[in-house]
Amino acid sequence: MLEHLELFFKSIFIDNMVFATFLGMCSYLAVSKKVSTAVGLGAAVIFVLAITVPLNWLLDQYILQPGALSWMGPEYADYDLSFLSFIMFIATIATMVQLVEIVVEKFSPSLYNSLGIFLPLIAVNCAILGGSLFMQSREIETLGLATTYGVGSGIGWFLAILAIAAIREKIRYSNVPPALRGLGITFIITGLMAIGFMSFGGMLTGGDEETKEDTTVEVQVTPTDDNTELANNTKIEE
Repeated sequence: MLEHLELFFKSIFIDNMVFATFLGMCSYLAVSKKVSTAVGLGAAVIFVLAITVPLNWLLDQYILQPGALSWMGPEYADYDLSFLSFIMFIATIATMVQLVEIVVEKFSPSLYNSLGIFLPLIAVNCAILGGSLFMQSREIETLGLATTYGVGSGIGWFLAILAIAAIREKIRYSNVPPALRGLGITFIITGLMAIGFMSFGGMLTGGDEETKEDTTVEVQVTPTDDNTELANNTKIEE
C-alpha cells in the first residue's frame, strides 16, 4: 500500500508529465484558454491513461518482452517482440481514444464541439504514449502499480492544464506587457509552476535514505598484575 501511495504522488507532483518532462504541451497550450474545456480534456486524459497504461503493461509482460511468450509453450520462449512496442502501444491508445470520443459526443455535444480536433489528437498526444513508455522503462512489477501510475500521471496532467487555464482566465484582465502577452506569459507561468511542483521532491523522497544502525564495540580489558601496572607507571630516574 505504501508503495502505491508513493508512486501515485510521485507521478502527480515530481514526475508530472507537463512540468517534469514537458509532454503534451500542444494540447496543454491550445485547450487551456477556458477552465471548462480544460476540465473536459483533462478528464479524458485521465481516463485514457488509466486504461492504456495497465493494458500496455499486460501486452509488455505477456507478449512483447523477450521470453514473454513462454506461457504458450517452451518453443516460444526465445521469441522477442519488443520491436513491436510502439505499434502495439499506439494501437491500444487509439482504440481507447475512439471510445472516449464516442462517449463525449454522445453525452456532451457542447464539450465535444469545444474540444474540436484536440480530442481525437489525444491518440497522438506524447503524454499518453509517454505514460506507457515510462511504465516500461521503470520496470513496474505488478498490474496494480501500473494502474496507479496511469491514474497518477493522468491526474498530474489534469492539474497542470486546470491550473494554467484558471490563471489564463485571470491574466486576461491583467496589465501584461505587450511583448509577453499570449504564449510568452504562459510559458513563464508554466516554468514557475514547474518549480513549485518539483519542490515536492524533498518531501516525497526524504525517507529513501538507508538508516544506519549505531553499533557499539565492546572492548574487554584484561587486568594485569600489580607488578606490571607499577612498572608501567614508574619512571626510571637516571
